Amino acid sequence: MLSGIRIFVSDKVWQSVLADFNATLVDDAFSADVDFDSLDIATPVSPLDLKTAIINATDNSKILTKLLGADASVSPIQAQIIARLYKSGELSADELKVALGYAPDTATHTVNTAIYELRKKYGREFIKNNNGKFSLGGI
Repeated sequence: MLSGIRIFVSDKVWQSVLADFNATLVDDAFSADVDFDSLDIATPVSPLDLKTAIINATDNSKILTKLLGADASVSPIQAQIIARLYKSGELSADELKVALGYAPDTATHTVNTAIYELRKKYGREFIKNNNGKFSLGGI
């Protein structure tokens, strides 16, 4: 039901419930697709309502529209980078890799290439790097 969605939740009961729905549980909110603790789910809740709340929390289209406009077209990895930086404020390269589902020591150019393409499309100041920390600038 929630396969492939990385969820952070501190409550042991909710951890068990979400694991039963095949969610991937992570140890910190920073590397999660959804910080379940921030969703404020009222109980009792039906499985369908629970799934809907979690799926809605993973939808970054409002963030992308706010920052790039309704006609913007970016790849899924670029959309994730923009949303992660928007939500967190700033992330190191390793933190960004982890947030996107990679191990921090993974030798991949996927993240760097996506950032390069975003800068190429929206300007060098769109994604800034200050002392090893990436953050959103402006368009």
